[in-house]
Amino acid sequence: MKLSDITLVLATRDEARNIGAFLDSIPRELSLVVVDASRDETPELIERLRPERTLVLREPGNVTEARQRGFEVARSDWLLFSDADVVFAPDYFERLAALDEPAVYYGPKLSRDRFRAYYRRFAWGQALCQSCAIPAASGSNLLVPRQALRAVDGFDLRLNCNEDSELVWRIRRAGFATRYRPDLIVYATDHRRIERRRLLKTWHSIVRCLLLYSGLMPECWRRLDWGYWRDRHS
Repeated sequence: MKLSDITLVLATRDEARNIGAFLDSIPRELSLVVVDASRDETPELIERLRPERTLVLREPGNVTEARQRGFEVARSDWLLFSDADVVFAPDYFERLAALDEPAVYYGPKLSRDRFRAYYRRFAWGQALCQSCAIPAASGSNLLVPRQALRAVDGFDLRLNCNEDSELVWRIRRAGFATRYRPDLIVYATDHRRIERRRLLKTWHSIVRCLLLYSGLMPECWRRLDWGYWRDRHS
């Protein structure tokens, strides 16, 4: 796999404090599509710091709509989804070059500073779920072949969180392979949600994902985020 085969899709909203470090961690030759709904200077910073191979779309909407829009705009064979509050490990893109199977790949989000144990436990849970044939993918570190996205019509626009996990479950059920790669690492740089609501974030992820995976999520609950995005951008 070559970098020219990949488009990095990034949904942003008020990420001025994080975007510089994120951009510094990605190769200049990688195509980047940003779908931005910011109230701060995030889009201007992106255009100034990375003027080449970058498309910034300024469109209101939630993260699911932004990721779907990025998929629709990109023309590459692979889509790499991530978040602005992470940085890629120095060897991340070298490791991507060794991948060639038309599968979904996802890796862990770890920490170099605070909450290291929390992120390690989450990564252990991802590996455990994958060993039980239940992918536990995160949109902060998710590589998907275009053909797989097309096969399932992309993201479920009724969701504004957990859309990443739900997408990968549908892709797996459509017959595509999923691979958890612990060597494809991104590092969290913004811990505000964990600082404020660590237990709520964990409970939210477990309960909502169980309901979605089992098909027991009531239709009227799908658009609700149960407070997931509250205080995220303050």
